[in-house]
Amino acid sequence: MNSRRKFLQNSASILGGSLLVSAIDNQAFANLKKHISPGEQLNIGVIGVNGMGWSDLTAASKIPGVNIVAICDVDKEVLDRRMNDLAKLNVDARKVKTYDDYRKLLDNKDVNAVIIGTPDHWHALIMMHACAAGKDVYCEKPVGNSIGECRAMVKAQQHYNKVVQVGQWQRSQQHFKDAVDYVQSGQLGNIRTVKVWCYQGWMKPGPIVPDTAPPAGVDYTMWLGPAPTRTFNSSRFLFNFRWFWDYAGGLMTDWGVHLLDYGLLGMKSPIPKSISALGGRFAYPDMYEETPDTLTTLYEFDNFNMVWDSAMGIDNGPYNRDHGIAYIGNNGTLILNRGGWEVIEEKQSKNKVSKPFAAVSDKGVDKHMANFVSVIKSRKMSDLHCPVQDAAHVATVAQMGNIAYRSGKKLEWNSATERFTDEAINKQYLMKEYHNGYKLPKV
Repeated sequence: MNSRRKFLQNSASILGGSLLVSAIDNQAFANLKKHISPGEQLNIGVIGVNGMGWSDLTAASKIPGVNIVAICDVDKEVLDRRMNDLAKLNVDARKVKTYDDYRKLLDNKDVNAVIIGTPDHWHALIMMHACAAGKDVYCEKPVGNSIGECRAMVKAQQHYNKVVQVGQWQRSQQHFKDAVDYVQSGQLGNIRTVKVWCYQGWMKPGPIVPDTAPPAGVDYTMWLGPAPTRTFNSSRFLFNFRWFWDYAGGLMTDWGVHLLDYGLLGMKSPIPKSISALGGRFAYPDMYEETPDTLTTLYEFDNFNMVWDSAMGIDNGPYNRDHGIAYIGNNGTLILNRGGWEVIEEKQSKNKVSKPFAAVSDKGVDKHMANFVSVIKSRKMSDLHCPVQDAAHVATVAQMGNIAYRSGKKLEWNSATERFTDEAINKQYLMKEYHNGYKLPKV
């Protein structure tokens, strides 16, 4: 442990506290790694390397003293491609082991921590198994594919006392923090409504196509895992898994956990009192999807309302932005998204609160990964930017919106019992049913 703490001190001095990881190029990091002793190294394995898992791996590979030692994917074509891509990151592929089953990777005693970049329906199971195997975890969002999974993941982290960072990387960007500080300063006046929206013109589901055999090299049975057994269909696979309830929750859990997170943070909000939702498959009725491509959800809190508004196939969202959070106060409205933030003054207000647009100057994924690594070394859990407890909170709120939509009911939440007041809803939606012999471990 002393050598690992020494690594933290070395890394902190190299990164200069606020210095961005991305500010140093890959070759510079490779040179720095040569001067870090073997006892100060952190070995990471990555499970799921086709999308964000690869982005997360890339960020981790830039950090001095971090070694990518294992990658896992159920698709051999993806594994082979990523092994070739490692050279671009100055990672020696000869030192990287490959796996098609994450359990075998977790058995590797040389792996200190894992990154989980799989589809959502695998997050809870792999995270809990990884903690039990003694690994620290960086898990892609959303943490769980149901409220029950979120709770189980929090319990596992507490039981095993492992570092669990969730990939809501906006929490590591300075402009998001600055905007929340401004919201909480009171300068906007009484905030009655928070609007959160996600208009994604480029996103669309796959076409309706016949079922087929899985592509060569894909372990489709392993890909399904705890999800219901279904014949392979290409429009349910790869990126499109997002649009099916078996595996995910549509835009609400894909982007919603990023954006609702800041709606909740800005207002210091607990779980809402009631939730109602309306939407449907309005944009692409002839394409293959189950989750709504258009959704409006109303969350009721004690002193304000929060509105979620999402639409696939449209970019022209509120305030001429395709995504964002708007805190609407008596004195002005603060508009925040990944591009920056600004305050628009309320015309009738006597208080001058307008602020010009503040643009982004940092890379969230790199900073988020650096935060994860530093906490692995320090074991100061309170320093994590997005611990699993916080991620479970916002994922629960996102799941509530989906449950309100799917049930067609206005839902009420009992904060004392942490359940909906309608027991039929709890029975049907609170916990995801597991299939194919898989079960969440009890902790």
